[in-house]
Formats: sequence, C-alpha cells, structure tokens
Amino acid sequence: MANIKSQIKRNKQNEVRHERNKAVRSSLKTATKKVETAVAEGDAEAAQQRAREAARALDKAASKGVVHKRTAARRKSRLTKAANAVGAE
Repeated sequence: MANIKSQIKRNKQNEVRHERNKAVRSSLKTATKKVETAVAEGDAEAAQQRAREAARALDKAASKGVVHKRTAARRKSRLTKAANAVGAE
C-alpha cells in the first residue's frame, strides 16, 4: 500500500478510470452484438442503423483512448461490411 500522498491520489484516479473504461468497453460489446443480431435476422435497415450507432460509439471510445484508433477502425469496417452484406442479398 502506498504511503506517499501523490501515489495514493494516483491510485484513486486509476481506479476511477479503470471502472469508466470497463463500462465503455462493455457498451461497445453490446452495440456490436446488436448489429450482429440485426444481421442474423436479415433486417437490413436495422443493421445499417445499429452499425452507425456502433461506429459512433467506437469513435468516441477511440478519441478517449479506451480502444486504439486502428482497433476502432477495424471493428467499424467489419460491422459496416456485415451490415452492407445484408442489404445486398
């Protein structure tokens, strides 16, 4: 256990950030699952809408540093590709 005042504060800040990041990552998983569900059901319009929402959430997470910029881009690309494939069928 730290007994230096600045390190105690740093530990508290890290814990708060850890919890926030965990919540954001969890919401990203939920958004991704919603897209996958819409794709599985074959609902093209819903899949497109959910993909836009997920892309927005991924962009926000990337800008905050929760996920890496390239990771967000890769996930957005995969979701968009899946959503577009439903409309093409």
